Formats: sequence, structure tokens, C-alpha cells
Amino acid sequence: MTWSRPLANKILSSGTAVVYFDGERYRLLAVRSFDSWDFPKALVPDGEDPLRVALDETRAVAGLSDLELSWGEEAFRETIAAEDGSVSRYYLAQSKTDEVALRVPPGDAGLEDFEYRWVTLEEAEDILPPRLAIVLDWIVGQLASGVG
Repeated sequence: MTWSRPLANKILSSGTAVVYFDGERYRLLAVRSFDSWDFPKALVPDGEDPLRVALDETRAVAGLSDLELSWGEEAFRETIAAEDGSVSRYYLAQSKTDEVALRVPPGDAGLEDFEYRWVTLEEAEDILPPRLAIVLDWIVGQLASGVG
């Protein structure tokens, strides 16, 4: 079930919460850009498919292309809208590998400005911003469903 409220000027970003089972537990891929941790995501251009944008961005940022949408293509959770109408939508996908090829965008930033980590759910609560708490709660529910 997806909860979202319609917005007149909704600014949508779409990303992928990637999980990897390490043999003992699920880990989430968290990426850092400068001082902000998040899941791989990008702004969704008008008329573009949010799921395609999310998967393409994950491939571009982390080099992951083997993602399985084990919980379905309609399984996503959105953040609560910010004052400017911006909303982030996250799809849940599973990776068979934990090998990430982090790609730094061109420009003035250096490798030290970007990082990735495979984190436990508890670690994710510590490093991800509070606005993603609603997404983390949803992820826990999806993982508990045992579908993946």
C-alpha cells in the first residue's frame, strides 16, 4: 500500500533502496554525497517513468545492474512532501552482489566527497536523515514479509 498526497507542484525524485543478503542479514546500500547520506536517487523529468529513473540512477551511481524487484514494480514508498513540494520515492530492489563501483560525477568534487556503505537497518537509522525514517519503516515491513 502506498500513501501519498497529491501536490499541485510535486517535484519528484526517484531512487532505489537496494538490499543485499550477506548470509546473516539484509544490508542496505547507502551513498554519501558531500555530507548527506541517502539511497541512490535522481530527479524525475516530466513524462519519465520514475522506476526507470531510479534503476538507471542506481546503475550510474553504484554500477549495480543485476537488481531484482522481488517485492514488485509497484512496491515503493514516498517521503512526506517538503515545503517546496519535493518528494522522494524509493523502490525496493535486491542485489545478488555487494560489489559496488562507485562513480563520482564530473565536476569540482573529488572522490573524498563521495562514499558508499552496506549498512544494517540499525546503522541506516543512524546515518540516514530523519525524513527517511518512514521509508526505513516500510523497508523493515517489506523484508519481514519474506517475499524477497
